[in-house]
Amino acid sequence: MEPVSAAVSAVLPAGGSGERLGGATPKQFCGLQGRPLVSYAVRAMERVSWISDIIVVVSPENIETMKSIIEKYGHKRVTVVKGGITRHRSIFNGLKVFAENQSSNRLLQKPEVVIIHDAVRPFVEEDILLKVVMAAKEHGAAGAIRPLVSTVIASGEDGCLDHSLERARYRASEMPQAFLFDIIYQAYQQCTDHDLDYGTECLHLALKYCKTNAKLVEGTADLWKVTYKRDLYAAESIIKDSLSQQICIITDVKEAVVQAGFLLHESLKNQVKVEAISISLSKNDSHLQNIFSGECYNFLCINDKEYATEEIQKLVDMLEKSNVPLLYPVVLILVHLNISENISFSIGLEELTKIKKFAREVKKKNILVYGLLIQYKKFPLNCYASGLPILSRGGLEWVLFS
Repeated sequence: MEPVSAAVSAVLPAGGSGERLGGATPKQFCGLQGRPLVSYAVRAMERVSWISDIIVVVSPENIETMKSIIEKYGHKRVTVVKGGITRHRSIFNGLKVFAENQSSNRLLQKPEVVIIHDAVRPFVEEDILLKVVMAAKEHGAAGAIRPLVSTVIASGEDGCLDHSLERARYRASEMPQAFLFDIIYQAYQQCTDHDLDYGTECLHLALKYCKTNAKLVEGTADLWKVTYKRDLYAAESIIKDSLSQQICIITDVKEAVVQAGFLLHESLKNQVKVEAISISLSKNDSHLQNIFSGECYNFLCINDKEYATEEIQKLVDMLEKSNVPLLYPVVLILVHLNISENISFSIGLEELTKIKKFAREVKKKNILVYGLLIQYKKFPLNCYASGLPILSRGGLEWVLFS
């Protein structure tokens, strides 16, 4: 899922005051599960590998705040730019960084296509980003749209109904939008002060000044903008639900362990979002660090070692450094894989006591540790253990011993 031969960057205007939200904190800096709203929007862009650079445009008084967010949450490929007094002036400032290389941090390559997306729309997915980028490459400009929920009406000077629009003929303009960089930059260079101060629609500027008719792309229901306080509660609810539906399976590189991880992945993939990775925990793995820095809060760690305390401690250390447990409780399930011919489930009392003690200690750090014993066979077996609930699927038989 990668645009062919296109350099793509993103500009996120985040300079609003959040007056409609109420309160002293601008909405883009309000916390959702402990993480600022703007951080979710940045991460949505950051996890798309083909987006080269991300420009976040903020008001002058919030530049240091934004830089601290980038540092705290480990955001990469992000440049903070001072915004203007209006949305369009802020976007123009963001585009100038590419055209005039005004960034003092690093050299930024002018992209072929630029994405413009609101910093207060945190749930944009790669699929819709790709659609608008590919449409912009073909048509010069593109934007996501959604059906109108309510009928639009116009009132007369007397305050009474003048006329209404036929709702089926109209759509709500949403974000993201994408443009050939030269087109949108040229439009901003030509537009009047009135457009810069009072305009709201980037697609309209491309049409008005560059005669570029934007391709309209049907967007998804989760592209909505956080505007009012109730939207924050709705966004937080969506994030909580998303967290509960994601799991990362971490396995050693040994063949039997990897195979067990694959079978678990196949068992779970229709119920939750699952990612499986095979690494050697004795090495510093950047991919695992990136996952810990993301939004996954549930982990299955599989090994076939009798004692894996050091590896588990390393996982906990990595989780702590990522700050993930500060935002939401992390569930870490330690899976011991038994590949011997002995079909009985057992674990030494000393090791069990050690794991339980370890679990009590890390619980104070918002990390919930559980243990799982799995009897693995290359072919399904009929296995029974008195008094223990055993589940069997695809050659795996397991029992929880939290």
